[in-house]
Amino acid sequence: MRYYIIAGEASGDLHGSNLMKGLFEKDPEADVRFWGGDMMNSVYQENRPGKTAMVKDYNETAIMGFKEVLLKVRTISANLKLCKQDIMDWKPDAVILIDYPGFNLKIAEFAHNNGFKVFWYIAPKVWASREGRIRKIKQFVDKLFIVFPFEREYFDRKHVPYVYCGNPLVDAVDRGAGEAAPQEAGGKPYIAMLAGSRRGEVRSMMPVFKDFADRLTATPGYEDYRFIIAGAPSRTMEDYAPWTGPDSKLQVVFGHTQNIVRHAQAAVVNSGTASLETAIIGTPQVVVYATSAINAAIAKKIIKIEFVSLGNLIAGRRVFKELLQWFFTADNLTAEVIRLTSDTDYIEAMKAGYSEIRSLLGGGGASSAVASAIIKELSIKR
Repeated sequence: MRYYIIAGEASGDLHGSNLMKGLFEKDPEADVRFWGGDMMNSVYQENRPGKTAMVKDYNETAIMGFKEVLLKVRTISANLKLCKQDIMDWKPDAVILIDYPGFNLKIAEFAHNNGFKVFWYIAPKVWASREGRIRKIKQFVDKLFIVFPFEREYFDRKHVPYVYCGNPLVDAVDRGAGEAAPQEAGGKPYIAMLAGSRRGEVRSMMPVFKDFADRLTATPGYEDYRFIIAGAPSRTMEDYAPWTGPDSKLQVVFGHTQNIVRHAQAAVVNSGTASLETAIIGTPQVVVYATSAINAAIAKKIIKIEFVSLGNLIAGRRVFKELLQWFFTADNLTAEVIRLTSDTDYIEAMKAGYSEIRSLLGGGGASSAVASAIIKELSIKR
């Protein structure tokens, strides 16, 4: 069968790559065309060496924030036009959308109206904001494939058909267990720091990260600590350069994010998929996030959930602290990291919460199970 997969962000590239592994495993004759990144392309090349199937790299399509969307309307419009035409030319058996709702909702409508089966993997977070999108999901999506246990009750109430096979991050994290600590740490204790995958996030995070590193190493007992930034796959060293010069204590390492987090004394994590990965790994963490004043003001009006971190949402309570917007300061971050590396009771309570989160996510094999479910759905006539 022919599968057209669209992922527009780093997390979508990760989930898309695992889904592709499952599709090639369950359907040896699978033909795939996709929008994604290096991880998806790597899986494709392993299974179809020498061929090309990536239409667009997500580095060219990822846009974050209300202001940024307005500034790039022409780019988004051109990408939508390209995607629609490519679907019509390639004629897949299924269009598989991975998160990325602003773009993918428009593609869902187009694909459905042109007779293609539409599946959505990693459902839009309508339980957090923009609940009005449910109407379009019901109208244009044949089946949702959800990955969070709390979504089951929500979509049941909304009468939206879905499939739940667990969360693919469990497999992704477990595969990396056993790797040695990054050599860049030089045997010293270090703090893992994740600034996000988008350029705007890096620019918001890095100035505070730099000030925090200076403050923590000025604290007795932390003089020898190192600070390793896990470079996002969609970024280059140039993105971090203004804050990582000779006078900076920050060091950027690419390609080993989970390993960097796994061996750290604590992790400072930009909100998103990475915070859930950190919880599954088991490293004490604090989630941080800041955006422009305009984006923050708009988000405050439309976001209706108590937590922004997936781990806290899954647990239904605060397992780890979130320092958001104006609370994200070097002083607040320093105080929290000191607690994460010294308060035994605090650390043990957090790890107990992590165990609860992992239990709620279910066992492994989610990506393979979703691939099987998609193939089964394709055997059912619309």
